[in-house]
Amino acid sequence: MKSLYIEPKKRVKLRIYLGKRYYTFLRYCQWYLGGNKFANSFLLSCLPYKAFCHKAPLIRKLPGVDISLQYNKVNNLRIASKRIDGIILKKSQIFSFWKLIGKPSAKKGYKEGLILNPDGSFGAGAGGGLCQLSNIIYWITLHTPLTVIQRYRHSHDIFPDTGRTQPFGSGATCVYNYIDLQILNETDNDYQLKLSMDDEFLYAEWMCEKPQNTSYEVYEKEHSIKSTYWGGYIRHNTIHRKVYNERGLMVDDEFVTENNAIMMYSPLISDN
Repeated sequence: MKSLYIEPKKRVKLRIYLGKRYYTFLRYCQWYLGGNKFANSFLLSCLPYKAFCHKAPLIRKLPGVDISLQYNKVNNLRIASKRIDGIILKKSQIFSFWKLIGKPSAKKGYKEGLILNPDGSFGAGAGGGLCQLSNIIYWITLHTPLTVIQRYRHSHDIFPDTGRTQPFGSGATCVYNYIDLQILNETDNDYQLKLSMDDEFLYAEWMCEKPQNTSYEVYEKEHSIKSTYWGGYIRHNTIHRKVYNERGLMVDDEFVTENNAIMMYSPLISDN
């Protein structure tokens, strides 16, 4: 299996620094010189029809992680959510996660939250935890006819599946600005992203101007955990979705993506 050939890569700090600079520059070129139409209009009121909604718990106790980083994440999510709540995605427009949110910094009120390093370790950084926002937006988008044109997955599986309700690999990681989540509207329906939070959950929903005449069921196939020649473990699956018409009849079964990630914990660890 191809996934067994994945192994941890050690990169010197200079290469990481130069790589970030290079890909950040390419992203700016795409935003401002690429000729694409990016969503930039907002509506305070909601469009009349709900396409799909989901909620995610804000605080999750993770092994070896300072709980204060979780509370800082909540602060970061509140700031970032306000930047994109109510955005209208019209026909032929692209939603760009980072173009709308901008670079997170302490000056903007962002706090030190949990971040994932390229080697699979984790640490703290300004704006850490915003992956939860890109994750939930990606998840609800999979339940619409909107087209995900850029999505990146974690190369490492960091924590066991405690409390997981969605398939492994059904999220979208984000790093300013080159690891972006971009969604294209190829439909004749305007969509609106609505976000909100309370003390327990982050809520996200796509609203639309006209009723969405399809519904979707997202699921995983081919889930496996394999040992590797270099001594680690690779977790693999594929994500698919069933498409139903307005009468509830399945009309398609689509491949969405494939995931392969280096496990950073023993596969024998219990989820309980």
